[in-house]
Amino acid sequence: MTILPTTAVDVRLWLLRLPGDPAATGFGPLGPEERTRATAFRRPDLRARYVAAHTALREILGAETGRAPGDLVMVREPCPGCGELHGRPALEDGPHFSLSHSDDVVLVGVADAPIGVDVEGTATESSIGDVLPRLHPAEQAEIRDAADRSAAFTTVWVRKEAWLKGIGIGLARSLAEDHIGHRGQPPGWSVADVPAIPGYAAAVAVRGALGRLEVADRV
Repeated sequence: MTILPTTAVDVRLWLLRLPGDPAATGFGPLGPEERTRATAFRRPDLRARYVAAHTALREILGAETGRAPGDLVMVREPCPGCGELHGRPALEDGPHFSLSHSDDVVLVGVADAPIGVDVEGTATESSIGDVLPRLHPAEQAEIRDAADRSAAFTTVWVRKEAWLKGIGIGLARSLAEDHIGHRGQPPGWSVADVPAIPGYAAAVAVRGALGRLEVADRV
């Protein structure tokens, strides 16, 4: 049985922008799994952004826990779908967190309950055409009826992605299974829009009732 928090959950967010041309000269404080993922990027610019984003995450978590960023031990929680250890990333001992980055924009969320965050650039018509038919029918209707279809789609997408990351299953779950849309709240969870910079949309999902939402840094 899942036990939900009985009090509102405060969420701390950091909305950051990476340097225009991040130069990754090494892996910094990254752990073994992060280094493996970084090495898998063939394009140096994508590798550099990955390293910069995960370094920022470790610096934030280090400040939150009072530990050196390189000393933080990250693990994988069990996947809610299959039980294998490839679910949400987590600290071995510390608060819950979530990381998302799109281009040079990074969003980090920290809370005392399971959390997911997502930030995305405004969707193109091509990506909308590919994904829209896979969404929940009610979400499809919301987007089709919107005055600005691209903005509506992007908002729905980051809200759904934040929740899927929060529950730890990600895109392995059918996009048509749950209706979140612009205002939906999944049972036991709170989903909220996050103020972002022009050209981007962002959202956070936290298990339980959402308390104070604090954006610690913004672009």
